Amino acid sequence: MGHINSLAPIVLFCYNRPWHLKQTIESLQANVLAPRSELFVFSDGPKKESDIPLIKEIRAYLPKIKGFKKIYIIEAEQNKGLANSVISGVSDIVGRFGKVIVLEDDMLSTVDFLDFMNEALTMYESRQDIFSISGYTPPLQLPENLKHGAYLAPRASSWGWGTWAAKWQKADWDVSDFSTLKKDSGSKKRLATGGSDLWPMLQKQQQGIIDSWAIRWTYAQHKNNAYGLYPVRSKIKNIGTDGSGTNFTFKSGIYGREMAEGHITLDPDLQPDKQIIEIFRNYYNLPFQVKIKNWIKYRI
Repeated sequence: MGHINSLAPIVLFCYNRPWHLKQTIESLQANVLAPRSELFVFSDGPKKESDIPLIKEIRAYLPKIKGFKKIYIIEAEQNKGLANSVISGVSDIVGRFGKVIVLEDDMLSTVDFLDFMNEALTMYESRQDIFSISGYTPPLQLPENLKHGAYLAPRASSWGWGTWAAKWQKADWDVSDFSTLKKDSGSKKRLATGGSDLWPMLQKQQQGIIDSWAIRWTYAQHKNNAYGLYPVRSKIKNIGTDGSGTNFTFKSGIYGREMAEGHITLDPDLQPDKQIIEIFRNYYNLPFQVKIKNWIKYRI
């Protein structure tokens, strides 16, 4: 591990789910590196009347959190929404510290999640083709004989992830070249190597149908020919797929299969593997009925 002060700060976004938040905090507190890590909690404000008691409950709980080197609580008066909260919160903290680990309020982590994230953030900082580190990995059927404990995929994950200031600053949150992209079938095809859901998601984002920072962050990776690094066995389990979240778009029984503790051996020269990227892409391919709905409803 690097120097004690070189640990990445943890940024946690929460809204109106006290039960999920407590689970997330408790699993994070169990991390070996928690007592040496600074935690920034961004608590979003109420969107509707029924949010108020839940947010009050969260804000009564936040000052009681212990087990971290320092804890900072940032409370929004009004509702900013997840995308705006993440973009402004991450930009602020990563700008100050140079790197960051990001969680939302429905992520359980293994006790070595912070070890893995910090080690990867240190090892791959200078790699221009790696834009983000993911603690989560989807339940893929990967080949048995993998030499490495991590792989690269042309997509960013929003479930327990990290990045560096220099890479985060390359994101264009307005996607100002969208009209050019629409006409560039080669670029669209390359974007789809991270899943056939990405292009429809970007279109919905630009049409104002969804509000997603993650698709814009994935697009920034795409534009810079960069990858996200994923562990072969997940360090994160999502507990928000019970329909309680504001941003969850599909439900699946195999979601968040098991997390695995255990040290991951990282290769500083890790290269993308075509076979793994193909398996990864197939996992994120849109079901036929979703494609039909996208066309009928949104002409996508």
